[in-house]
Amino acid sequence: MHTPLDILAAANALPFSFTTVYVVGFIAAVVFGSLAWYNSKRPPGWEDKERPDFIPDLKQDDKKDE
Repeated sequence: MHTPLDILAAANALPFSFTTVYVVGFIAAVVFGSLAWYNSKRPPGWEDKERPDFIPDLKQDDKKDE
């Protein structure tokens, strides 16, 4: 049976930089995913909602290849 101290000892076996890369990567994925979602077409039920002020407004090129 594993005690909480055994679990903590195993968790400390990973290097700090290894853990930091995963934590920073997760935060970056959430931030960029949120920005992409806010700049995409609105899902059903969200069409009339306001865009938050801190989300940049990206201009879309309406030209199509003919």
